[in-house]
Amino acid sequence: MEKMPLAKLDENRFNEVVYDTGEPCLVIFSRKACHVCQNVLPILEELQPNYSGKFSFYYIDVETNKSLFQGFSLKGVPQILFFKDGEYQGKLTGSVEEEQLIERIADILES
Repeated sequence: MEKMPLAKLDENRFNEVVYDTGEPCLVIFSRKACHVCQNVLPILEELQPNYSGKFSFYYIDVETNKSLFQGFSLKGVPQILFFKDGEYQGKLTGSVEEEQLIERIADILES
């Protein structure tokens, strides 16, 4: 399965994708110097093609988008936030397993 880099969001694109289109998606808040983030990102990149057209995956660099990060009162990275219909659906923090992600995505798509 081909790995695809996650689409990057800035504040404007984030509002567009999450709130305006309301597409079901996850957004990982990450930073380049974070070792745990570097372990989680490949898992997301591998899962992404399985959900093409149904569920989207996005990346936000907290170094360049501090206000967005702070707006969610997040502490530490990685933080994976889930959204559907413009509504926050919860988050996973720190090191995550592929199974956790698959379950959470399934819950959101079925709700």
